[in-house]
Amino acid sequence: MSKAAPGPIRTGIGGWVFPAWRGGTFYPAGLPQREELAHASRQLGCIEINSTFYRAQKPAVYAQWREQTPPGFRFSAKAPRTITQRHDLAEAGARAEGFIDGICALGDRLGPLVWQFADRHPGAAADFDRFLDALPKKAHGCPLQHALEVRNPAAWTPELVAVARAHGAALVYSGSSDYPSFADPTADFIYARLMQSRANLRAGYPERTLEQWCLRAMRWARGEDNPDLPHVAADAKPGAPREVYVLFIGAAKHRNPGAAVALRKQLEGVGGK
Repeated sequence: MSKAAPGPIRTGIGGWVFPAWRGGTFYPAGLPQREELAHASRQLGCIEINSTFYRAQKPAVYAQWREQTPPGFRFSAKAPRTITQRHDLAEAGARAEGFIDGICALGDRLGPLVWQFADRHPGAAADFDRFLDALPKKAHGCPLQHALEVRNPAAWTPELVAVARAHGAALVYSGSSDYPSFADPTADFIYARLMQSRANLRAGYPERTLEQWCLRAMRWARGEDNPDLPHVAADAKPGAPREVYVLFIGAAKHRNPGAAVALRKQLEGVGGK
């Protein structure tokens, strides 16, 4: 019996409008701003939409973005803070419906929805259980991928891991020294937000570090774990192949496209993409 093929690995960045990426740093000199998304989506596998954290767009705007990107590309999106920054999550499901209904205009370009909770948000696993239970698993006939970015260190318990697994939601690996960074696999996809790019390196990270992330991404895609990364629970077992997202966010932002492109090339070089 043949072994299942690994899941797809998509590398990416947060947003696509940033002046420091122009003039040859990432975008070719003279490229019109209206063509930046089309260019970026052909160099990368995913872009995280950050603006939705502050204000959702109209469905027509999402549809325009969809048309500018190639098949196989994905947008992830941060859910509105008006939902995730409320201490009481009891009404979050109902409040999320409008956001989800609109962003589904991205169609098959829609990837994970990232629900980011502040570092002082109450951390009871039961609250996240009710929150995930209220979120739809499908919208407009398309399955939804939900990822929780939990920034309260006290919330990271074995119970949280169990809740995420029960709902098939991913727990975001932050790759940051400022926020909890645990790599417990809990879903059929992995969402890593790496936040330590260095300004003095063209690719943001040392080559050896990117090689490590290349190997980690491939292990995740095969359904394996990465025991070298911190975990909350020690019961991760090999499973089915997973879809993997590795995004370079924040820190030395002008280096993030270089990091994402460099990692993508490494993956292509070893047959991992």
